[in-house]
Amino acid sequence: MMSYSYNIVLLLEEQSMKEMLEILLSKIVPNNTIYKCIPHEGKQDLERSIPIKLRTFPKQTKFIILRDKDSGDCFKVKQKLFKLCQQGNRPDTLIRIPCHEMESWYLGDLAAVEKALEIRSGKLVKLQNKAKYRNLDNIGAAKQELIQIASNYQPISGSRAISQYLNPDSNTSQSFQIFIQGLKKIIAEIQASSKT
Repeated sequence: MMSYSYNIVLLLEEQSMKEMLEILLSKIVPNNTIYKCIPHEGKQDLERSIPIKLRTFPKQTKFIILRDKDSGDCFKVKQKLFKLCQQGNRPDTLIRIPCHEMESWYLGDLAAVEKALEIRSGKLVKLQNKAKYRNLDNIGAAKQELIQIASNYQPISGSRAISQYLNPDSNTSQSFQIFIQGLKKIIAEIQASSKT
């Protein structure tokens, strides 16, 4: 698995997360920082693999785990994932929970959705300032909400398309911004250690 060559490894719940992140990360991660996105076949597959994968890579590799909150309790989900990281001897792993689903992150940048899915100009952008879209992490069924306003959305092809236009600096999803902050902190640590 050429594990020695990665600075950051992201363990992901599903393939659509990988499709989105491969493009998004290319906008944020410097060229001298090598990352790998590893998708899983859902939550159970991800959770089973965490302790094993964390032990597979060298100590200097930084890990990020992304798993949807769905209807779970965010604190309990994080605690469960943290215990799995401890089993893998990597309690320093960054755990991030898109609330409630990854599609919440797309709802946080409706201009990107509009461009990617070729929806009539301005139709979705106008929705961004409506009360419903001000606190996106409260929308429990984000995927259904996205399909309702953009009926041609498909998880894998849609993730690939939308991520090309996502603006990391202006996304209104709080859980997205927390993910970006954590990622940038890890990048800064890697950059600092490479200079010593």
